[in-house]
Amino acid sequence: MRNRTHEPYRFLLLLLLISFFLINLATSEIQNDLERGSSLSVEDDSDLITSPDGSFTCGFHNAGGNDYWFSIWFTSSTDRTVVWTANRERPVNGKGSKLSLRRNGIMVLTDFDGKVVWESNTTSTEAHRAELLNTGNLVLKDIHGMILWQSFAYPTDTLLPNQVFTKSSRLIAAIRNGSYATGYYSFYFDNNNAMRLFYDGPEISSIYWPSPDLDMYQNSRTNYNSSRIAVLDDTGRFLSSDQFQFSASDVGSGVKRRLTMDYDGNLRLYSLNSSSGSWSVSWTALPQPCNVHGLCGRNGICTYTPGPKCSCPPGYEASDPSDWNQGCRPTFIRTCLDFQVKFVEVLHTDYYGFDLNFSYGAISVEACGDLCLGDCRCEAFSYRITGSGGRCYTKSALFNGVQTLSFPGSIFLKLPTTVEASETRVLLGSNAVCESSAAEVLLGSPTIRRVRWVYLYSFALAIGVIEAFVIVSGWWFLFRKHGVPSTVEDGYRMISSQFRRFTYAEIKKATNNFKVELGRGGSGVVYKGVLADERAVAVKRLSDLFQGEQEFWAEVSTIGKINHMNLVRMWGFCSEGRHRLLVYEYIEKSSLDKHLFTSNFLGWKERFNIALRTAKGLAYLHHECLEWIIHCDVKPENLLLDGEFEPKIADFGLAKLSQRGGPDIEFTRIRGTKGYMAPEWALNLPITAKVDVYSFGVVILEMVKGIRLSNWAVEDAEQQESELTRFVRIVKIKIQCGEDSWLEDIVDPRLDGKFSRNQALTLVEIGLFCVEEDRSKRPTMDSVVQLLLESEPESEIRSPNKLRLHLRSD
Repeated sequence: MRNRTHEPYRFLLLLLLISFFLINLATSEIQNDLERGSSLSVEDDSDLITSPDGSFTCGFHNAGGNDYWFSIWFTSSTDRTVVWTANRERPVNGKGSKLSLRRNGIMVLTDFDGKVVWESNTTSTEAHRAELLNTGNLVLKDIHGMILWQSFAYPTDTLLPNQVFTKSSRLIAAIRNGSYATGYYSFYFDNNNAMRLFYDGPEISSIYWPSPDLDMYQNSRTNYNSSRIAVLDDTGRFLSSDQFQFSASDVGSGVKRRLTMDYDGNLRLYSLNSSSGSWSVSWTALPQPCNVHGLCGRNGICTYTPGPKCSCPPGYEASDPSDWNQGCRPTFIRTCLDFQVKFVEVLHTDYYGFDLNFSYGAISVEACGDLCLGDCRCEAFSYRITGSGGRCYTKSALFNGVQTLSFPGSIFLKLPTTVEASETRVLLGSNAVCESSAAEVLLGSPTIRRVRWVYLYSFALAIGVIEAFVIVSGWWFLFRKHGVPSTVEDGYRMISSQFRRFTYAEIKKATNNFKVELGRGGSGVVYKGVLADERAVAVKRLSDLFQGEQEFWAEVSTIGKINHMNLVRMWGFCSEGRHRLLVYEYIEKSSLDKHLFTSNFLGWKERFNIALRTAKGLAYLHHECLEWIIHCDVKPENLLLDGEFEPKIADFGLAKLSQRGGPDIEFTRIRGTKGYMAPEWALNLPITAKVDVYSFGVVILEMVKGIRLSNWAVEDAEQQESELTRFVRIVKIKIQCGEDSWLEDIVDPRLDGKFSRNQALTLVEIGLFCVEEDRSKRPTMDSVVQLLLESEPESEIRSPNKLRLHLRSD
């Protein structure tokens, strides 16, 4: 009886022993190192080295054909993403090639004929074995475990977490997608100790990031360091000795990441979805890819449709339509002989660099054309109108062409009159059919003929229609089959998967049971909290379950697509049962209204900086995001101030997302805050980015005046008008009457006259334009940024009775 009782236990013990044996047998087949005197063969697919945790694999990689590279890649990525390659310039044959750790301690890659293709620079004979570490670093170690050589010291196009980037390091992009050969773009420390992105093409070389138009300080960098060192840590934070830093949008531990210099010249941080094996971009150096130099070659123009697309200007054609690095070639023979030429204007377009000369101030477009005519080397001239007059740049070559509505000028191409250019396509950055104007200026002729062109990108439009049909059909199928609520939530979960999902218990503990309240609004209450990693956070707890759920997913999906220093950062969320919470970075100084409408008021310098930085944040949302984002509720309460009084735009719960080139959408539910809402809300007009422009105008006028202009003031028993309407009316009367002191009368008296008259006049001017009832008269946010940047504190002080009228409203 006793023996029968123990029989089941014996059977279970036997199963455990068998399982343990099988596991050990499977594990023993995984090779974690390469001993001295051993080799890996290209012909054996199982000849691999795997990191102990299985994250990385090292071996021969085939990208097609009979070419093989000895590489390191992410094991769990679906596309076998390569992070390091030994022989990127010279692939080896699929027969007879091998990698060996020779007995002299040198690791050698040989081709089918025995020729050495690559070798480690270890002349020491002490190398005992090669190991692939959990970090993705391939190392050679001696018998004591000391590292003698490592792949981390010789990066190709990718930097991994904890891989130190030094002055001798350089990430070089591949020449094209699917290739491993080195291309023209690189990321490195320059001689001024600053990190740069550099284009070194067949014809030109050029630094294009950070902005070459700004100095070190304006780019928030410093060259007062001698270390030239940078690192990406395990949580997705990048720190550099030149003070450049950024964080992944999904910042936090537990995510596999890589920083890659991509073949298109952009530096991107990628995060791996562990369940699907796919990558998502969690940071990018250039949100506007057309700012990458050399992208479209000589004479080419980069436009947005909505993604970057290369095209040729009037009088030029593609040198090789399959390779835009070759650019565009002229359809005419360029000569300096005496013949009649014309200048064809391409709107909102400029070419960077190669200026023969430039002129500021009172110079007309005709005078600029004369400068180009008088120089045989001149191929075109760039002309724009600014606050100080016309700016003229004559060009000896046309590289790095960009066409964007944010550029307030034109390029005038110098072409023979015999060149037919009236049918040339010039795209203005929309998927919709666009009408663009170009001007032909015949030099020496008393008249200027203007010709309007209509550019139809029929093929692009057809593709867009097909894509829209496929997307709509897919959504219809999902909704019909599974129901709208669950499908929508699942879709949003996919979008927000890059953020950390907190449990309700974690949030409750972090906020000490929601003890410290920071503020409250229409969508919920905000509490202060501290996470387990000691980060201070602001937790937004949505109150209404039905409406709050929609706002919750809207805010999650919106903030997941943005990355800007003047926009609040979201670190995670909680969706558990009835609970909907958002976890933001904690901003020390609270909101702008606490420092504007109270006794603890800001000085002029801080106010103007907040206006400029807020404008930059909104311009980013409107013009630079992968999707256009409209905030819809810009007000002082949603402008948070950090320890340096730098503003961060918060609360995107009312944001409208619209695909570039998509139609306007009428809103029926979403509304902003009374007093800051544009008139089109009440008129049921389609909502565009101009509603944010209006709200921004109210805010900056309040910053000048120092009081709420969004309130209503009773004039008499039968009539009332808003403080804003009365303020605008009074300012216009004072200007018309020629009062010299009107500016001092309207600026916040608490400043006691300590403000810049030039900057105050600029803010009033911009504010009046922004609050125009006719939205077509309001400027764009990128125009506002440009004007604020040009407004020096005390230089070129203008008369307060002369407001400029050149703000663009397109």
